[in-house]
Amino acid sequence: MAKFLKAGKVAVVVRGRYAGKKVVIVKPHDEGSKSHPFGHALVAGIERYPLKVTNKHGAKKVAKRTKIKPFIKVINYNHLLPTRYTLDVEAFKSVVSTETFEEPSQREEAKKVIKKAFEERHQAGKNQWFFTKLSF
Repeated sequence: MAKFLKAGKVAVVVRGRYAGKKVVIVKPHDEGSKSHPFGHALVAGIERYPLKVTNKHGAKKVAKRTKIKPFIKVINYNHLLPTRYTLDVEAFKSVVSTETFEEPSQREEAKKVIKKAFEERHQAGKNQWFFTKLSF
């Protein structure tokens, strides 16, 4: 079905609560599963993007403005708009699995790991497009 929706591909959510938010595919499921009988992907995305930082901002302000709030979700392929960008998901691939979604505490743990990975990536200045809000 969707051969190009591979792990690491950046996509934009087009439907629902996270519409307009950027996500990275952690695990694609072309065939679907028992609980989700349609082609879907486990994704990690950014709910709250980091804000702009300038030279006159102090260290405290910079720390506050570079915070990222992530989310993890199972999303139908029809609600994903793939982009040409990719992102390395090795840092948090192990924490996001189908079982992660069953237990709220596991979700929180996964989100913490993802938040750390995203923030490190943002601080390093890598994948800049991923960390900016979609603007029209």
